[in-house]
Amino acid sequence: MEGMEQWKDQLEQLKSQLEPWKNQLEQWLHQAIEYLNQIPPIQLYAAVAVLLVSTLLLLSFHLFKRTKSNSIVLTGLSGSGKTVLFYQLRDGSSHQGTVTSMEPNEGTFVLNSESYKGKTKPVHLVDVPGHSRLQPKLDEFLPQAAGIVFVVDALEFLPNCRLASEYLYDILTKASVVKKKIPVLICCNKTDKVTAHTKEFIRKQMEKEIDKLRASRSAISAADISNDFTLGEPGEAFAFSQCRNKVTVAEASGLTGEVAQVEQFIREHVKP
Repeated sequence: MEGMEQWKDQLEQLKSQLEPWKNQLEQWLHQAIEYLNQIPPIQLYAAVAVLLVSTLLLLSFHLFKRTKSNSIVLTGLSGSGKTVLFYQLRDGSSHQGTVTSMEPNEGTFVLNSESYKGKTKPVHLVDVPGHSRLQPKLDEFLPQAAGIVFVVDALEFLPNCRLASEYLYDILTKASVVKKKIPVLICCNKTDKVTAHTKEFIRKQMEKEIDKLRASRSAISAADISNDFTLGEPGEAFAFSQCRNKVTVAEASGLTGEVAQVEQFIREHVKP
């Protein structure tokens, strides 16, 4: 009983100590209500609206920062050297030359050239098979892509120019690419070979092929066109500079590890 009495005494003391705070809070609340009553309704509604909009903008900004993609998609025709580039970027090895993929290679890692650095943001790299029957798999990865590396075989470019241009045309007209303005790097691979074509030659030839493609496809009825967007400016020869999303061209060699320009593109769009 004595312990109970002591507990009651302590509780009464606490209540008496909190009483001034309670009175002060009630006074502040009363003052706040009086102040709000003096503000014209229009000004009050405007202030509330500004507060709500500001809050929503801040939330959207933080959400965007958290969800910014770190995915880079490697694609191109079969045999262009995508998988070798994938391994070079991942661990600095070529895995003994060309490796034909029938399933996407996926991995999240720090780029091999940055592995000695401290805290560096990992890259989610996806190598999509280039076989014509497997190219539709690309649609699974494009919506989350921060960038696309389209790999071209610079050594065997001319025999594959039309097919590569058709594949690139389809990518550049996809809604998932155009609406998000996903940047595209045309990576001219195998440029370590003496007979390899230069990136400028490849760029010009692909622009010419795409110009022919858009002319032929625009002649098809709208019901037969599978592309979401059109390319280029009416009445002008096509150039990659006319694309809604940024398209650049670089040189690389997966076998010899010359992938600096590809790494630069990745880091431009997946910040360390």
